[in-house]
Amino acid sequence: MQRIALTGGIATGKTYILRRLAAASIPTVDADELAHSLIQPYTPSWVAITNYFGKKILDETDNINRKKLGALVFANTEARRTLEDIIHPEVYQDIRHWFESLATDSNVPFAVAAIPLLYETGHETEFDKVLVAACEPKTQIQRIMKRDNATKAEALQRLSAQLPIKDKVNRTEYIIRTDGTFQNTDQQVEALMKNWQNV
Repeated sequence: MQRIALTGGIATGKTYILRRLAAASIPTVDADELAHSLIQPYTPSWVAITNYFGKKILDETDNINRKKLGALVFANTEARRTLEDIIHPEVYQDIRHWFESLATDSNVPFAVAAIPLLYETGHETEFDKVLVAACEPKTQIQRIMKRDNATKAEALQRLSAQLPIKDKVNRTEYIIRTDGTFQNTDQQVEALMKNWQNV
């Protein structure tokens, strides 16, 4: 079974591509969802995060307000790295265990883990292939502003916290462009699946 990492920049269509793969019965896992489960109230990661950032990032039910936390980490490199140091080791451990749970199934030619900060965290060598979801930076900015009701300055701040998408594209041979229509993206996903299922 091939271990595939799906990465890209913020708002480049990773979630859409992952859903298309899952709809085709390809095993998938999302690092963001794993991270979300790790920061539920009173977990070790929750304790570490609230110890560092304070209770001001919590809502009335003691859940971490991700919007408040995001505003803090996107504005402060040290804070962002601290958060990543708390979360990333556990997320990667969960992803490894997930792949291991599938490894004995001969009917699974490949499985896909969506990991937004794959290259930034230096874990790309753990995977057989890396698939990058890509679009023009101006498209990313428009999507962030629309999706998150963010200002252009906030969108640019989030982009600056990641490697430029062109750098990620240059590091792999597997790329899906999401600048076009959903149909165009679907066609690229289907072509890749056909290719990888026949390997």
